[in-house]
Amino acid sequence: MPFAAGLACEGLKPVVAIYSTFLQRGYDQLIHDVAIQNLPVVFALDRAGIVGADGATHCGAYDIAYLRCVPHMAVLTPADENECRQALSTAFSRDHPVAVRYPRGAGAGVAAEPGLATLPWGKGEVRRESSLTRGQGRRIAILAFGTLLYPALQAAQTLDATVANMRFAKPLDDALVLELARQHDALVTLEEGAIMGGAGSAVLECLAAAGVSVPVLQLGLPDSFVEHGDPAKLLAMVGLDAAGIEQAVQRRFGTKLAVVRPAVNL
Repeated sequence: MPFAAGLACEGLKPVVAIYSTFLQRGYDQLIHDVAIQNLPVVFALDRAGIVGADGATHCGAYDIAYLRCVPHMAVLTPADENECRQALSTAFSRDHPVAVRYPRGAGAGVAAEPGLATLPWGKGEVRRESSLTRGQGRRIAILAFGTLLYPALQAAQTLDATVANMRFAKPLDDALVLELARQHDALVTLEEGAIMGGAGSAVLECLAAAGVSVPVLQLGLPDSFVEHGDPAKLLAMVGLDAAGIEQAVQRRFGTKLAVVRPAVNL
Protein backbone atom coordinates (compact mmCIF):
# COMPACT_ATOMS: atom_id res chain seq x y z
CA MET A 1 0.00 0.00 0.00
CA PRO A 2 2.69 2.59 0.84
CA PHE A 3 4.51 1.63 -2.39
CA ALA A 4 1.33 2.24 -4.43
CA ALA A 5 0.82 5.55 -2.61
CA GLY A 6 4.40 6.56 -3.43
CA LEU A 7 3.90 5.73 -7.11
CA ALA A 8 0.70 7.80 -7.17
CA CYS A 9 2.53 10.73 -5.55
CA GLU A 10 4.97 10.62 -8.47
CA GLY A 11 2.21 10.88 -11.04
CA LEU A 12 1.59 7.20 -11.81
CA LYS A 13 -1.75 5.35 -11.46
CA PRO A 14 -1.04 2.09 -9.62
CA VAL A 15 -3.48 -0.82 -9.54
CA VAL A 16 -3.39 -2.90 -6.37
CA ALA A 17 -4.79 -6.37 -7.12
CA ILE A 18 -5.63 -7.88 -3.75
CA TYR A 19 -8.10 -10.19 -2.04
CA SER A 20 -10.95 -8.43 -0.28
CA THR A 21 -9.91 -10.03 3.01
CA PHE A 22 -6.23 -9.13 2.55
CA LEU A 23 -7.14 -5.46 2.12
CA GLN A 24 -8.73 -5.66 5.58
CA ARG A 25 -5.25 -6.22 6.97
CA GLY A 26 -3.95 -3.07 5.27
CA TYR A 27 -6.93 -0.92 6.26
CA ASP A 28 -4.92 1.61 8.24
CA GLN A 29 -2.51 2.05 5.33
CA LEU A 30 -5.42 2.45 2.90
CA ILE A 31 -6.76 5.33 4.99
CA HIS A 32 -3.52 7.06 5.95
CA ASP A 33 -1.32 6.46 2.89
CA VAL A 34 -3.95 6.66 0.13
CA ALA A 35 -7.30 8.16 1.13
CA ILE A 36 -6.12 11.09 3.25
CA GLN A 37 -3.93 12.21 0.34
CA ASN A 38 -6.73 11.45 -2.14
CA LEU A 39 -4.36 9.51 -4.39
CA PRO A 40 -5.54 7.83 -7.62
CA VAL A 41 -4.96 4.22 -6.60
CA VAL A 42 -7.19 1.49 -8.04
CA PHE A 43 -8.00 -1.45 -5.78
CA ALA A 44 -8.99 -4.56 -7.75
CA LEU A 45 -10.69 -6.62 -5.05
CA ASP A 46 -10.65 -10.30 -5.89
CA ARG A 47 -12.66 -12.85 -3.88
CA ALA A 48 -15.36 -10.37 -2.93
CA GLY A 49 -18.29 -12.28 -1.49
CA ILE A 50 -18.48 -16.02 -0.89
CA VAL A 51 -15.32 -17.88 -1.90
CA GLY A 52 -16.22 -21.52 -1.26
CA ALA A 53 -13.30 -23.80 -0.44
CA ASP A 54 -11.15 -21.10 1.20
CA GLY A 55 -13.68 -20.70 4.00
CA ALA A 56 -14.33 -17.93 6.51
CA THR A 57 -10.76 -16.57 6.48
CA HIS A 58 -11.06 -15.62 2.80
CA CYS A 59 -14.77 -14.77 2.51
CA GLY A 60 -14.96 -11.20 1.23
CA ALA A 61 -17.99 -10.16 3.23
CA TYR A 62 -16.95 -6.78 4.59
CA ASP A 63 -15.33 -4.65 1.87
CA ILE A 64 -18.40 -2.59 0.94
CA ALA A 65 -19.00 -1.76 4.60
CA TYR A 66 -15.40 -0.92 5.46
CA LEU A 67 -14.67 1.02 2.26
CA ARG A 68 -17.71 3.18 1.76
CA CYS A 69 -17.15 4.98 5.06
CA VAL A 70 -13.70 6.22 3.93
CA PRO A 71 -13.66 9.76 2.44
CA HIS A 72 -12.61 10.06 -1.24
CA MET A 73 -13.07 6.28 -1.74
CA ALA A 74 -15.47 4.96 -4.39
CA VAL A 75 -16.76 1.37 -4.57
CA LEU A 76 -17.92 -0.25 -7.82
CA THR A 77 -19.89 -3.51 -7.91
CA PRO A 78 -19.92 -4.86 -11.49
CA ALA A 79 -22.44 -7.57 -12.35
CA ASP A 80 -20.48 -9.65 -14.89
CA GLU A 81 -17.22 -10.03 -16.84
CA ASN A 82 -17.92 -7.26 -19.34
CA GLU A 83 -19.06 -4.81 -16.72
CA CYS A 84 -16.03 -5.67 -14.56
CA ARG A 85 -13.78 -4.70 -17.48
CA GLN A 86 -15.70 -1.44 -17.85
CA ALA A 87 -15.60 -0.80 -14.09
CA LEU A 88 -11.82 -1.23 -13.98
CA SER A 89 -11.45 1.15 -16.93
CA THR A 90 -13.72 3.59 -15.14
CA ALA A 91 -11.70 3.33 -11.94
CA PHE A 92 -8.44 3.92 -13.81
CA SER A 93 -9.86 7.09 -15.35
CA ARG A 94 -10.56 8.71 -11.98
CA ASP A 95 -8.26 10.96 -9.95
CA HIS A 96 -9.07 9.52 -6.51
CA PRO A 97 -9.02 6.06 -4.87
CA VAL A 98 -11.50 3.56 -6.34
CA ALA A 99 -12.20 -0.07 -5.46
CA VAL A 100 -13.75 -2.56 -7.89
CA ARG A 101 -15.03 -5.74 -6.23
CA TYR A 102 -15.51 -9.01 -8.07
CA PRO A 103 -15.97 -12.65 -7.00
CA ARG A 104 -13.75 -15.69 -7.18
CA GLY A 105 -14.36 -18.10 -10.06
CA ALA A 106 -16.37 -17.79 -13.24
CA GLY A 107 -18.72 -14.96 -14.10
CA ALA A 108 -22.14 -15.02 -15.68
CA GLY A 109 -20.70 -15.87 -19.10
CA VAL A 110 -21.08 -12.41 -20.67
CA ALA A 111 -18.59 -11.79 -23.48
CA ALA A 112 -16.29 -8.82 -22.99
CA GLU A 113 -16.75 -6.02 -25.52
CA PRO A 114 -13.66 -4.80 -27.35
CA GLY A 115 -12.04 -1.60 -26.19
CA LEU A 116 -11.89 -0.02 -22.77
CA ALA A 117 -15.27 1.66 -22.44
CA THR A 118 -16.14 3.29 -19.13
CA LEU A 119 -19.38 3.40 -17.16
CA PRO A 120 -21.39 6.59 -16.49
CA TRP A 121 -20.01 7.69 -13.14
CA GLY A 122 -22.28 6.92 -10.20
CA LYS A 123 -25.15 5.71 -12.38
CA GLY A 124 -27.07 2.45 -12.25
CA GLU A 125 -29.53 1.10 -14.81
CA VAL A 126 -32.95 -0.55 -14.80
CA ARG A 127 -32.65 -4.02 -16.32
CA ARG A 128 -36.26 -5.15 -15.92
CA GLU A 129 -39.56 -3.27 -15.45
CA SER A 130 -42.48 -4.72 -13.53
CA SER A 131 -45.64 -5.02 -15.63
CA LEU A 132 -47.81 -4.38 -12.59
CA THR A 133 -49.53 -1.06 -12.05
CA ARG A 134 -50.78 0.34 -8.77
CA GLY A 135 -53.89 -1.59 -7.74
CA GLN A 136 -52.86 -4.83 -9.43
CA GLY A 137 -50.56 -5.90 -6.61
CA ARG A 138 -47.47 -4.71 -4.80
CA ARG A 139 -44.87 -3.27 -7.14
CA ILE A 140 -41.46 -4.43 -5.93
CA ALA A 141 -38.07 -3.13 -7.08
CA ILE A 142 -34.92 -5.17 -6.48
CA LEU A 143 -31.75 -3.10 -6.27
CA ALA A 144 -28.91 -5.50 -7.07
CA PHE A 145 -25.28 -4.70 -6.31
CA GLY A 146 -22.84 -6.94 -8.20
CA THR A 147 -23.15 -10.46 -9.58
CA LEU A 148 -26.40 -11.21 -7.73
CA LEU A 149 -28.07 -9.23 -10.50
CA TYR A 150 -28.55 -12.49 -12.41
CA PRO A 151 -30.38 -14.48 -9.70
CA ALA A 152 -32.37 -11.31 -9.07
CA LEU A 153 -33.50 -11.27 -12.70
CA GLN A 154 -34.52 -14.94 -12.38
CA ALA A 155 -36.53 -14.29 -9.22
CA ALA A 156 -38.11 -11.22 -10.79
CA GLN A 157 -39.74 -13.32 -13.50
CA THR A 158 -41.96 -14.99 -10.91
CA LEU A 159 -42.35 -11.92 -8.72
CA ASP A 160 -42.91 -9.60 -11.70
CA ALA A 161 -40.50 -7.21 -10.03
CA THR A 162 -38.45 -4.34 -11.37
CA VAL A 163 -34.70 -4.99 -11.23
CA ALA A 164 -31.99 -2.33 -11.12
CA ASN A 165 -28.31 -3.01 -11.68
CA MET A 166 -26.92 -0.44 -9.25
CA ARG A 167 -23.22 -0.80 -10.25
CA PHE A 168 -22.01 1.64 -7.58
CA ALA A 169 -22.17 1.19 -3.81
CA LYS A 170 -20.42 4.58 -3.53
CA PRO A 171 -21.25 7.02 -4.97
CA LEU A 172 -24.77 5.64 -4.78
CA ASP A 173 -27.15 6.57 -7.59
CA ASP A 174 -29.43 8.55 -5.29
CA ALA A 175 -31.64 9.73 -8.15
CA LEU A 176 -32.35 6.16 -9.25
CA VAL A 177 -33.04 5.02 -5.67
CA LEU A 178 -35.53 7.84 -5.12
CA GLU A 179 -37.19 7.27 -8.50
CA LEU A 180 -37.64 3.57 -7.73
CA ALA A 181 -38.98 4.42 -4.27
CA ARG A 182 -41.58 6.76 -5.80
CA GLN A 183 -42.71 4.24 -8.40
CA HIS A 184 -42.85 1.11 -6.20
CA ASP A 185 -44.53 -0.07 -3.03
CA ALA A 186 -41.39 -1.67 -1.58
CA LEU A 187 -37.67 -2.02 -2.29
CA VAL A 188 -35.34 -5.01 -1.92
CA THR A 189 -31.57 -4.47 -1.69
CA LEU A 190 -29.36 -7.37 -2.71
CA GLU A 191 -25.62 -7.78 -2.21
CA GLU A 192 -23.05 -10.54 -1.74
CA GLY A 193 -21.63 -8.81 1.28
CA ALA A 194 -22.44 -8.11 4.91
CA ILE A 195 -25.87 -6.57 5.40
CA MET A 196 -24.63 -4.44 8.30
CA GLY A 197 -23.16 -1.26 6.87
CA GLY A 198 -23.31 -2.52 3.30
CA ALA A 199 -24.93 -1.23 0.12
CA GLY A 200 -28.43 -1.78 1.48
CA SER A 201 -27.55 0.46 4.39
CA ALA A 202 -26.46 3.11 1.87
CA VAL A 203 -29.91 2.89 0.26
CA LEU A 204 -31.60 3.35 3.65
CA GLU A 205 -29.38 6.37 4.37
CA CYS A 206 -30.37 7.87 1.00
CA LEU A 207 -34.08 7.40 1.71
CA ALA A 208 -33.76 8.82 5.22
CA ALA A 209 -31.87 11.89 3.99
CA ALA A 210 -34.60 12.56 1.42
CA GLY A 211 -37.40 11.99 3.95
CA VAL A 212 -38.82 9.13 1.88
CA SER A 213 -40.60 6.33 3.71
CA VAL A 214 -40.92 3.00 1.89
CA PRO A 215 -40.58 -0.59 3.16
CA VAL A 216 -37.11 -2.00 2.44
CA LEU A 217 -35.96 -5.61 2.67
CA GLN A 218 -32.18 -5.99 2.91
CA LEU A 219 -30.75 -9.26 1.57
CA GLY A 220 -27.07 -10.13 1.89
CA LEU A 221 -24.66 -12.13 3.99
CA PRO A 222 -25.85 -12.72 7.57
CA ASP A 223 -24.13 -11.65 10.78
CA SER A 224 -22.22 -14.92 10.97
CA PHE A 225 -19.14 -16.44 9.37
CA VAL A 226 -19.72 -18.45 6.19
CA GLU A 227 -17.68 -21.65 6.23
CA HIS A 228 -16.09 -23.49 3.29
CA GLY A 229 -18.14 -25.37 0.74
CA ASP A 230 -19.45 -25.25 -2.81
CA PRO A 231 -20.18 -21.57 -3.61
CA ALA A 232 -23.55 -22.29 -5.22
CA LYS A 233 -24.65 -24.33 -2.21
CA LEU A 234 -23.41 -21.66 0.18
CA LEU A 235 -25.36 -18.96 -1.67
CA ALA A 236 -28.47 -21.13 -1.48
CA MET A 237 -27.82 -21.76 2.22
CA VAL A 238 -27.84 -18.03 2.97
CA GLY A 239 -30.85 -17.42 0.68
CA LEU A 240 -29.03 -15.55 -2.09
CA ASP A 241 -29.88 -17.81 -5.01
CA ALA A 242 -32.92 -17.10 -7.19
CA ALA A 243 -35.21 -19.35 -5.15
CA GLY A 244 -34.05 -17.84 -1.86
CA ILE A 245 -34.54 -14.29 -3.11
CA GLU A 246 -38.04 -15.09 -4.33
CA GLN A 247 -38.98 -16.77 -1.04
CA ALA A 248 -37.64 -13.89 1.07
CA VAL A 249 -39.61 -11.33 -0.94
CA GLN A 250 -42.77 -13.43 -0.78
CA ARG A 251 -42.42 -13.87 2.98
CA ARG A 252 -41.96 -10.16 3.55
CA PHE A 253 -44.28 -8.61 1.00
CA GLY A 254 -46.52 -11.37 -0.38
CA THR A 255 -46.25 -9.98 -3.90
CA LYS A 256 -49.07 -10.74 -6.33
CA LEU A 257 -50.95 -12.60 -3.58
CA ALA A 258 -53.61 -9.96 -3.10
CA VAL A 259 -54.39 -8.76 -6.61
CA VAL A 260 -57.13 -6.14 -6.71
CA ARG A 261 -59.66 -6.91 -9.42
CA PRO A 262 -62.30 -4.47 -10.69
CA ALA A 263 -65.87 -5.04 -9.54
CA VAL A 264 -68.20 -6.65 -12.08
CA ASN A 265 -71.62 -5.05 -12.48
CA LEU A 266 -74.33 -7.66 -12.99
